[in-house]
Amino acid sequence: GSPRGEQRGDRRGEHEGPRHHGPSSGRDGSRHEGGRHGGSRGGAGGRPMRRPEVVELLDDAALLPAIMFIFSRAGCEGAVQQCARARLRLTDDLERGEIRAVLDERLAEIGVEDEEVLGLHAFRRAVLDGYAAHHAGMLPLLKTVVEELFARGLLKVVFATETLALGINMPARSVVLEKLVKFNGVEHADLTPGEYTQLTGRAGRRGIDTEGHAVIVGGPRFDAPAAASLASRRTYPLRSAFRPTPNMAVNLLDRFDLSRARETLETSFAQFQADRSVVGLARRARELEDTVEDYRAAVTCERGDLLEYAGIQEAISAREKELSQARAAADRDRTRSVLGDLRRGEIIALPGGKRRGYAVVLDVDRHVLGGPQVHLLDTEGRRRSLRPGDAPSPPAVIDTLRLPRPEALGSGKVRKDTASALRQRLAGQDDDARREVRRRAGRTPSTAAQDPRLQELRAQLAEHPCAACPELESHLRWVGRWRKSRGELEGVQRRISGRTSSLARRFDRLTDLLLELGYLEHAGEDGEELVPTASGMRLRRLFSDRDLLIAECLEHGAWDGLEAAGLAAVVSAAVHETRRDDRAPELIADPAVGAALEASSRIAAELQSAEARHGIDPTLPPDPAIAAIVHRWARGAHLAAALEGNDLPPGDFVRHCRQVIDLLDQLTADERLGRTARAAIDGVRRGLVAQEIGRSAFSQGERGGWDV
Repeated sequence: GSPRGEQRGDRRGEHEGPRHHGPSSGRDGSRHEGGRHGGSRGGAGGRPMRRPEVVELLDDAALLPAIMFIFSRAGCEGAVQQCARARLRLTDDLERGEIRAVLDERLAEIGVEDEEVLGLHAFRRAVLDGYAAHHAGMLPLLKTVVEELFARGLLKVVFATETLALGINMPARSVVLEKLVKFNGVEHADLTPGEYTQLTGRAGRRGIDTEGHAVIVGGPRFDAPAAASLASRRTYPLRSAFRPTPNMAVNLLDRFDLSRARETLETSFAQFQADRSVVGLARRARELEDTVEDYRAAVTCERGDLLEYAGIQEAISAREKELSQARAAADRDRTRSVLGDLRRGEIIALPGGKRRGYAVVLDVDRHVLGGPQVHLLDTEGRRRSLRPGDAPSPPAVIDTLRLPRPEALGSGKVRKDTASALRQRLAGQDDDARREVRRRAGRTPSTAAQDPRLQELRAQLAEHPCAACPELESHLRWVGRWRKSRGELEGVQRRISGRTSSLARRFDRLTDLLLELGYLEHAGEDGEELVPTASGMRLRRLFSDRDLLIAECLEHGAWDGLEAAGLAAVVSAAVHETRRDDRAPELIADPAVGAALEASSRIAAELQSAEARHGIDPTLPPDPAIAAIVHRWARGAHLAAALEGNDLPPGDFVRHCRQVIDLLDQLTADERLGRTARAAIDGVRRGLVAQEIGRSAFSQGERGGWDV
């Protein structure tokens, strides 16, 4: 039982009344069966336990303080809300007084106008009750407060993403894992043994606990053997992520000659791993060569050349695919044109894709990067947006509806009333909007039936001697096996070729590109050496994932003539990478900024073409998704005003501002942009951003990272 168990009634304090979860008690202190300790409590066979239930169970077992890892920001915030709705309280009056003193001191620097956007009221209430969230979307100041209170034992539970497991000294008595899978940016994947050890390594406070506890919440799909395997494994494979970059190439060639630079790459750990993996691939290639030969011997037909017949089939499929792609491209062009011609109040039927059903047009942004963006209200009163890539074909206009003023549509009641009027206007229409689209708009007509090349190939196939073979279907199955094995063999051979001296070859492709763009030049008596040019020396000082794109923008003067706030906005686009692809960038009123962004996008497209010619992975284009927010902030707006109308988390904004400042600092040495870059730094590094940067610098100095 909990050593604080007798205080549970006292800690309830202002939260009088029955709990939503947990057992009830009689006057003699005995617990009634059911609730937390009776009946169905979840686990391997039943539903997963609710988060407040888990917390109360840990409290009863004296396993608090605890960190519960939830692999999403929304999940962490949702856990706090669930505990608040359950009226969970884990602190006594003395602890609440200490917490209140810390909050009053640490949060005093936040302006009143920013309290709502930061959610301070809900944050204070949860922290006073002994629990909080901790994730990268939070303001760093709030995360620091959570870390301090947890380290002092005043916070009992922290709901955190896996970022808490890296580099922050917050040990707990227990660590709870909700799931053994997480989303890695591409798919939901099982935790690796290394990730499990990193997360559960927080369990056990040095000098306080004799042991730490790792808890996994059971559920319908809980796999106990998998959990045991994670907990018992102690060998973790290392995978090198080292790859040559344009900045690295010019730095190497500024210090070494070409042969020494290539040798440096070939002796790297990444190349060692690549070369070692070739042994197994070579063995697999020999096996596949035998398989291909066996299948090739089985590919015969008495009527004629079976491979020739199969080749005609492949040509037909390729031509049909080519015609289909051309039709889809024509549909996209028509969709872009139709969206640009839509008007406010028009009722449209959507053909499907990401958006379907009926909706009324609220507004049309015709100057958004990537094509028009149409703002819609659907029949359920929900706001939607539609861009050319969201629909397989153009929508159809079927009617019009008189709409309230744009500012009135900010009210949920007005939107519901408008949706009701929309449904009434649609009375009698086909329930399936796609059929309505096919009747009124339709897709671009197919040209397959009239295509001469396709007709010729089909005639050749019909006239081929093998077409009359009674065993044709069986023969073609052997062709399919042969092709599959041959394709697998070619893939293995490409992998072998790609891994042998792969880093040096990538370096060679990079240097060819840099020569073409003027960042390197030939030198030496025989002209075989490479050295950086003046442009290359500028690239040498740029450290960014888009280093070559930034250097190209500087070379072409794309950012010249901008004011400080405009330069900060453009730099924001150069360092940002959107987590979601459904948010259109907000337009910035300054024409110079728009021109700079358009020029940067054009330069990015030209750079990608050059990279494709040299076989180099394309550089991401500039991403202006939050450039308007940075522009407002750099012009002096407070945080709430800068974030108005956006769902960008404050913590992400502050972290992004740090990246903007870092790149601006690299631009201060530029002759044309240096003065503007310094002014832009002053515009971005202020208020909460400056406080967080200063706090981070001091914190690193305290830990011995910097000499302060």
